[in-house]
Amino acid sequence: MLALVNDFFDWLKEFSSDPTFYLIIFSIALLDAVFPVVPSETMVIIGGVAAGAGGAEDGKLFLPLVIAAGACGAFSGDNIAYLIGRSFSERIHRRYDRTEKGRQRLQWAHNQIEQRGGLLLITGRFIPGGRTILTISCGTTEQEHRWFARWIGVASVIWASYAATLGYFGGKAFEDNHTLAFIVAFLTAISITVIIEVIRYIRHNRPR
Repeated sequence: MLALVNDFFDWLKEFSSDPTFYLIIFSIALLDAVFPVVPSETMVIIGGVAAGAGGAEDGKLFLPLVIAAGACGAFSGDNIAYLIGRSFSERIHRRYDRTEKGRQRLQWAHNQIEQRGGLLLITGRFIPGGRTILTISCGTTEQEHRWFARWIGVASVIWASYAATLGYFGGKAFEDNHTLAFIVAFLTAISITVIIEVIRYIRHNRPR
């Protein structure tokens, strides 16, 4: 497995000078909004690692463009998810109503949107599976699109900056070892997500 990862980053080192890589980051960030199994955060981190190993003048990825590609992809994908929610509201409700877990997830999203508003769209991006549920739910509950787009724009920039910067500093710290740089940045991202989940769980379950 490690050999495969090393081979991938050797390929990445050569491919990172190709502007097509920005399009890949954009596309995967877009798809992740509708298909949560697509690893958009991983791809943005990889872009950050490649940028950290050099600058645009060295034929490498340029950090601001990595952030822009990730943020624009995420913003576009979230708007697609919102439109899906608006267009297929009845079908979505029927799908989630098939199981108790599905009903609870949908109800949770609806309740949270009412209680916490736009800030939830920012924090939800760092909760596994939360992004898709929330963005589609904003559509199914017919939230105002201007309000939605404003908050999603902020969330997309924060998320892309966070993921790309993690990779960037990893790339700077381990310029001669892209694999190690990615592993360190990726594990840091997972750790931060776990911490957010623990804090959220404690706050949700503490005595009122």
